[in-house]
Amino acid sequence: MQKTDKAVAVAVIRKNKYLNKVAAGTIALGITFPLMAAILPADRFDALLHSYNGGGMEINGPSLFIRKMLGTNTSVSANYYVDSISSASIDVITSASPYKEERKEYSVGIEYLHDKSIMSVNYSNSEENDYQAKTYSVSISQDFFGDLTTLSMGYARGNDIVQRIVNSPSGKILDLNFGSQNTDRHNFRLGLSQILSKYMLLGLNYELITDKGFLNNPYRQVRFADGSKAFENYPNTRSSNAVSAQLKYYLPYRAAITGELGIFNDTWAINASHLKLAYSHPIKNNWIIDLRYRYYDQSRASFYSDLFSAADAQTYLARDKELSSFNNQTIGLSVSYDLSQDGWKRVDKGSINIAFDHMIFDYQDFRDASIQGIEIGTEPLYSFSSNVIQIYLSIWY
Repeated sequence: MQKTDKAVAVAVIRKNKYLNKVAAGTIALGITFPLMAAILPADRFDALLHSYNGGGMEINGPSLFIRKMLGTNTSVSANYYVDSISSASIDVITSASPYKEERKEYSVGIEYLHDKSIMSVNYSNSEENDYQAKTYSVSISQDFFGDLTTLSMGYARGNDIVQRIVNSPSGKILDLNFGSQNTDRHNFRLGLSQILSKYMLLGLNYELITDKGFLNNPYRQVRFADGSKAFENYPNTRSSNAVSAQLKYYLPYRAAITGELGIFNDTWAINASHLKLAYSHPIKNNWIIDLRYRYYDQSRASFYSDLFSAADAQTYLARDKELSSFNNQTIGLSVSYDLSQDGWKRVDKGSINIAFDHMIFDYQDFRDASIQGIEIGTEPLYSFSSNVIQIYLSIWY
């Protein structure tokens, strides 16, 4: 299967899910900055259905999340997440056969409040027929200066096992020649949130990720000028840095505007930047509409090429389009309906949310090799669009 394509799509779904909840929930519930002192999250239940369709990939599935207070200082949470995946993307068409599979993820967490500090520990496990991932994480946040400043730090350790599935007369089996490859990931995060005024909030974030082990796709192949192909070969280490700044301003009529700038670089010579703009607007007492736009641009990895001259052209070889030069634009709309206005007596608050995102990808040095009948290396540059739809129910109890 094509890990990078799927990983990107899954990341989009999960990222949008949480961003949409925060954007809609914060305004709908009337949260203001003075309430941002260290407090544990309220008891909550979320049920989500998500759908991703684009570039030959379809990903669908449910997610269930629950959070519960234990006393006044401890909160526990659990999440169950499923991705049903089918793919005939450009990488699959040119390197492997279409596939269907299911990924299941389980995660649990515990948070503890002490004075103005919140400490949390989390564990997640996901499994597929050829990929298993475990992640352990810890974090701490501390309020300062009359609760106007919040400093947060986090660390996550990931252990992944990569395998490869091959076709046999008896069906699909694990490739014993490939065996099991390991990937270790370390993630360090540092964040600062500062209330600048009654209506303005500034957020600064830094993230360092180090990867070691098998870092490429076990199925994807590179191509050569003579028409032959070979499996990709990546370095076994990678370090990346990401910095972002976010400014949120709450308008007097309960709306909010948000702007964010971010930059990224890594030891594979990839440099990237992004810009985000968002606007949340209340309609009467029950409805919230969120509009958002994101632009992302990146340069290619030092060992990437759409077409290599020969197998011995260089030590490391990659043709993953996510390592090429490309840009991406995302336009999104979310609609949230506040159920608490309808007199739900058994819950503190609740909302029904629908989110839609349209994404456009344009690649500057990745060509559509599925097109036949023309000279190799002269195919048109590849581009595609995708849609992400999410419907979820949130209940605070």
